[in-house]
Amino acid sequence: MHLLDKERPDLVKVVQWAASNGDRSENADYIYGKRRLREIDRRIRFLTKRLDAAVVVDPAAREPTDQVFFGATVTLIHGNGKEKTYSIVGIDEADASSARISWISPLARALLKAHEGDTVVLHTPAGDEEIEIVSVEYREIG
Repeated sequence: MHLLDKERPDLVKVVQWAASNGDRSENADYIYGKRRLREIDRRIRFLTKRLDAAVVVDPAAREPTDQVFFGATVTLIHGNGKEKTYSIVGIDEADASSARISWISPLARALLKAHEGDTVVLHTPAGDEEIEIVSVEYREIG
């Protein structure tokens, strides 16, 4: 909304002012402003298409299963013995500080389609790590 409501209208004013100054071929404000407007419009089109294609998924409404799919909240025991819980979410919702990992992250890809009680191997630059799946839940992700 910042692009649409604030940045674009401000930039349109600058471009109009620059255009009113005469020769546009050597007018840096005009040239830069037009280029930036194209970038903003391209970003707005991209985001609009993403919103149009978005589908809200409610993990809590999913039938119970012990298999890991998109929307699952998975409790794991890492190779070092530490237990950690992650929620598998969409790309735009990923937030490592809240243990929300993208479904295309290496960890989530290693977990997908595995079952509660399984041990999966996570390939990392530091080497392979075995991870045990303690529990799989489908609950509201807050």
